[in-house]
Amino acid sequence: MRCVIARFPFDLVKSEVEQSMSGITPEPVTGVSVTIGRRVYPVMQVGEVITKQNRRDFTAGEMRRALTRLGFTCHETRPAAPGRETRADEDALGW
Repeated sequence: MRCVIARFPFDLVKSEVEQSMSGITPEPVTGVSVTIGRRVYPVMQVGEVITKQNRRDFTAGEMRRALTRLGFTCHETRPAAPGRETRADEDALGW
């Protein structure tokens, strides 16, 4: 699929993005993230790897839009692990 990121056109394919990110350790997620395979990456890290550009050259919104169009699931923050309630969750539930 043709995507424009930082005013440059890229022909991205979902399988090629997955292959590019295999073997790359995810950085800690602080903002928008994307699930690729079983791992959750910051969208800016994925953008840097697949475009080979500096992160300052594009926005998280551009990357999120491109990755969503390719069929990846994007999140505002890292999704919580299933079955693991935090202390705040317990307090809210009155436990």
